[in-house]
Parts: sequence; C-alpha cells; structure tokens
Amino acid sequence: MYLKGKKVLLGVTGSISAYKSAILTRLLVKAGAEVQIVMTTAAKDFITPLTLSTLSRRQALSAYVGLENDTWNNHVELGLWADVMLIAPATARTLAKCANGQCDDLLTAVYLSARCPVFFAPAMDVDMYLHGSTQKNIQQLMSYGNQIILPGVGELASGLTGEGRLPEPEILIQELEKYFAAKSVARGKRVILTAGPTQEALDPVRYISNHSTGKMGYAIAHAFALAGADVTLISGPVSMPAPDSSIRLIKVRSAQDMYEACEERFEACDLAIFSAAVADYTPRMVSDRKIKKKETEFQLQLTKTVDIAATLGQRKKEHQLLVGFALETDNEMANAADKLHRKNLDYVILNSMNDTGAGFAHDTNKITVIEKSGVIRQFELKSKQEVGQDILEIILEKWSEL
Repeated sequence: MYLKGKKVLLGVTGSISAYKSAILTRLLVKAGAEVQIVMTTAAKDFITPLTLSTLSRRQALSAYVGLENDTWNNHVELGLWADVMLIAPATARTLAKCANGQCDDLLTAVYLSARCPVFFAPAMDVDMYLHGSTQKNIQQLMSYGNQIILPGVGELASGLTGEGRLPEPEILIQELEKYFAAKSVARGKRVILTAGPTQEALDPVRYISNHSTGKMGYAIAHAFALAGADVTLISGPVSMPAPDSSIRLIKVRSAQDMYEACEERFEACDLAIFSAAVADYTPRMVSDRKIKKKETEFQLQLTKTVDIAATLGQRKKEHQLLVGFALETDNEMANAADKLHRKNLDYVILNSMNDTGAGFAHDTNKITVIEKSGVIRQFELKSKQEVGQDILEIILEKWSEL
C-alpha cells in the first residue's frame, strides 16, 4: 500500500545479480509504483533493456540520447521526477563513482541530480565488498544522507560464501515500504498482538490444542511493523519465524503464559489485537509422568483458563484500542457482537467456519469487522497478508480521527 502511486527510479548496474531486477521491477509495478529504469552499459550484458522496458512499461534508459529516435533523456528532469531512487544491484564501480562524484554516464548523472532519497543495494564478491576502499565508499555515501541496504550472506557467483549477495527483491520492496511508512500515523504506536494456538499440558508428552497456525496473526503483525508501529508479537507454538526483523517476538506455550505476557505489556500499549486461538479450558491436574493407556475410559477434569481479552478489556484506558477475533460456526453475527460488548472491545473480527477458504490453516481469510459504534464492514475472501492490510487501514483511520 505504501508504494502505490510512488515514482521509483531503479538503477541497474553490471552485476550477475542484475537478473533480480526483472523480479524487482515486476513487484514494484504490482505494488502500484511508477518505475523508470536507468541502466549502465555493463548492465545490458546481464539483462536486456527490452525485458526491463516490458516489465516497467517504460523505456529503460542507458544513454543521454535515445538510440532509436534521438530523444534527449534529461538527467535533471529524471532526478526531480522521482520520489525515491534505488540502485540495485550497485557494483563496487558504481559505489565508487557515486561516492566520488564521477559522472560519466546517465545513471551517475541522474544520481547527482536526484533530490529524493537514494538507496544503494551493494552486490559483489565477498572480498570486493569487504575491501577497505569499498567500505570507505559506502561510508562516504552514507555521510551524504544516502541509505545502504546491506547485502545478504550466502553462496556467491564465484563459488565463495560470504557477504555480497543482493537481497531478494521482496526484501528490497520491504525496505522501500518502510521508508514511505515512516510518515504513517502508526509510527511509534505500541502494539501487542497475540497469535497462534496455545498448548495445555496433560503430561510431559501430551497436550490439548487446536488447529491454529498463527498465519493470520503474523500477517497482521507484519502489516503494522511495516507501517512503523512498535510491535510485540506474543505467539503460541507455531513453525514460522518473526515476519519482520523489527518485531519483538515473545514465545509462549500455555494460555496462562500468554495471559502473563500480555498482562505485563498491556499498560504501555496503544493497541492490543487478540488474534490467538487461546484454549478455553486447561487440565486441572498435570501428570509429571507419561499417562499410560490402561483403562477403557479415561476421564479428564478441566478448568477454565483466563479470558485474556475480557480481563484486559476491563482495564482498558481511554486512549487504548482493543481488537478481538471471533471464529464462529453458528449465529455468527450475534455471537461476535456479544463478544464485542462483553469483553469491552473496540472491534471484533468475525471469521465463519462456514466460509470456504476462511478459518484455520488456510492462506486466505474472509472477515467481517464489527465496530463498537455499530458500523459493520464486510470483506471478500483475500490472502491473509491482504486481510492484515485491511485491518491496519481500519486502525489507521481510527488513529487519524483521535
């Protein structure tokens, strides 16, 4: 959402990783950005201007004068046109030229003319990247106010392993999104968010749980992190890593663990989103030895767990917003509205198990958002990442009114 309508100058230089610029261009266009590509002559040895022109829907430029129709490619106008400039891949040669003001081609002329923020994504072999001259050039570029997207670590084209890989296009997109998200009203807001299932132990090897994968909660956390919020993700046992490096991930297991983690951080938060599938009951007694299969029937005594949303809802302050989830099979709207008022929530997100593609384990979801004021918003089936963005936009709208 943050790249929609933005004008992006994409500089492509002569690196084997220039092939990733095709994917990067496609992702930028898909995100709604206008993309103008400026290539060095060496870059055309690795990827054709026709490929990038087709993907960007604009003629990829590499010279001051167009070869086909003698059109003047005005570097000053290009530098003024852009909202952001990204040079990816940025070779050691291009870094050196930009750091020292050596202007001998269209790309370096556009760089020197740009009034927008400029990002460099270095890509080269490990020894070239770590060489003192390259590091000095990087520091020089940073001293001018440019931003460096650090290379990844892995196997390089030379066969060596180390720093120097151009980050994947999705990572480069995230870095640009974070820059534009910095102006969001979410910037600095403190968000706690629960996700995934809980596991209620029966003995050292068995537990009671549910089918939650945490995908929905992790997608919401990612959306708020990109918007600049300070996100703490309190997660039950899932198989996913934190969706963004800026997210503070707290791993818990039981409903009581999750409550204690939320309770500790609730006082300081601006927004709490309870998307975890927390167990309603937990075994009254937990065996310290594995329970053996002996009897034909086995009775298990359960006791209620703490209702996290309801308990913290009673402590909600005026500036805080609380969002709960309701996964229902019957009387969906009535049950969700009851949860909204009973737990003192500001919003409840209704999922129906009767909707194909919604609920646990899917990569998609279909939600209905019920607001305390009575406003109801219904959304179509979407990817969980898109649903996370929808929820973010509702909260951003609310924060803008406060």
